[in-house]
Amino acid sequence: MADVARHAGVSSQTVSRVSNGYPGVVDSTRQRVLAAMRELGYRPNSAARALKSGEFRTIGVILFTLATTGNVRTLEAITTSAAREGYAITIIPVAVPTQDGVHGAFTRLGELAVDAVIVIMEVHLLDTSTVTLPPGVPVVVVSADAGDRYSVVDTDQADGTRQAVRHLLDLGHRTVWHVAGPEESFAAGHRADTWRAILESDGRPVPPMLRGDWSTESGYQAGLQLLRESGCTAVFVANDQMALGVLRAFHEGGRRVPHDVSVVGFDDIAEASSFIPPLTTVHQDFTETGHRCVEGVLRQMRTDAPERGTTLVPTWLVPRASTAPPPA
Repeated sequence: MADVARHAGVSSQTVSRVSNGYPGVVDSTRQRVLAAMRELGYRPNSAARALKSGEFRTIGVILFTLATTGNVRTLEAITTSAAREGYAITIIPVAVPTQDGVHGAFTRLGELAVDAVIVIMEVHLLDTSTVTLPPGVPVVVVSADAGDRYSVVDTDQADGTRQAVRHLLDLGHRTVWHVAGPEESFAAGHRADTWRAILESDGRPVPPMLRGDWSTESGYQAGLQLLRESGCTAVFVANDQMALGVLRAFHEGGRRVPHDVSVVGFDDIAEASSFIPPLTTVHQDFTETGHRCVEGVLRQMRTDAPERGTTLVPTWLVPRASTAPPPA
């Protein structure tokens, strides 16, 4: 740094400000310092800077799968939000969602030197005694029922489901069938519980629940089963990929959507508006979810205090052409 300062004719403090991206340096001076850095082959030593400041400018992300839309889009939003704050992301995948797997991930993140951790759970772990997170590190958890012990960020699963089911009932359907996600998924369980509670509170018949694994193929198989249910006029599907499979099964079986049966999905993926017909679905704001996660861990770092409680990001129904009143 001293060599760069002499070469550029500035102080070492100015070199430091330029290398750290601080504002307030005259542009001509900044360009002269950058030119000197290039000529001398100077590159700031991030490890030395971390030792001096006590910050590594890195957030660790622990997750169990990148196979679901929610996880991928939430991770993308976390990465973008972290970069905007000057932080990098280190991803640690956990093959098996167990206590040992989570603790092993925390250990690896400790070795890689991160300032905070975001855990994308997707499965029922923290809402039981199965897994506890090591203390002493700022943590935010995505999609879990553990707000009494950790800081949790989630989209409003219950309200999104309520809007979807109410939409179908308000159209005049006697009841609503449900294709749920996998049993181990927190989000799938919350949506299924809310679906059932709404029907029961309205005194509506509660049809047998079908279950998929988030994939289009599992939705297709559920759709084939629904074809055998002559009284099925409305279906709430727990994600858009499975809803696509349901639409295919209905098309092949001669059940017209929405003339014979209405279908609502969940997620509002980019392709949902291009389904045939365009899919009515619940929009999840994954961008805001990722932003809230980064905001939460940075706040804990700055205040040096852990947080508890659940932050819900609003969801909303996006009506399209896959829903209509039941056939007369």
